[in-house]
Amino acid sequence: MAKKVAVILAGCGVYDGSEIHESSAVYVHLSRAGAQTEFFAPNIDQMHVVNHIKGLPTEDKRNVLEESARIARGNIKDLKDLDVSEYDAVIIPGGFGVAKNLSTWAVKGKDCSVAKEVEAVIKGFHGAKKPIGLCCISPVLAAKLFPGCELTVGCDTECEKWPYAGTAAAIKELGCKHINKQVSEVHVDAKNKLVTTSAFMCNSPVHEIYDGIGEMVKSVLKLTN
Repeated sequence: MAKKVAVILAGCGVYDGSEIHESSAVYVHLSRAGAQTEFFAPNIDQMHVVNHIKGLPTEDKRNVLEESARIARGNIKDLKDLDVSEYDAVIIPGGFGVAKNLSTWAVKGKDCSVAKEVEAVIKGFHGAKKPIGLCCISPVLAAKLFPGCELTVGCDTECEKWPYAGTAAAIKELGCKHINKQVSEVHVDAKNKLVTTSAFMCNSPVHEIYDGIGEMVKSVLKLTN
């Protein structure tokens, strides 16, 4: 039987939604592995809409589910309808939408809250001992919900290659263990069935991001056996 994986999106576009290349990489690697992918997103308004040329907020209002449908080619469901029992694993790509729409991390950092529907789904998979794949900024969701877990967002020392390394310090402050990994690597927290990789937390060529996400997908699927 093909593995059935739920992928949770947070909009469409790196600055206010899901990172499109990460989301696509997840989808392609799941397809190559013979897994069945189903997309979900919360039916809520985005925190705001960002002009992706200027990098600045606009006055527009957009819906997270409707925007996520762009990535899913229209084949997407409301997150409230996700039944954990029907899936073998869940994966959440990165992008600022994770920190703005799935949580309040962008505004409150480690003092953030996770959206109730998102929290319920992540805790549901965790409680069922089903693997959870997280890349880029999305590991902060697990850091907030599962104190003591092990995660990676890449490197904990800020430099040109690792411009978001401060996130690792916040993860540590939440009582979690951060493991330094290169962009092509993943960290597997076997106890919690969490698989994390840095993706665009690293200033790397897109093919390296793609390959690292491939390793995450492989490790997630391995944990379903």
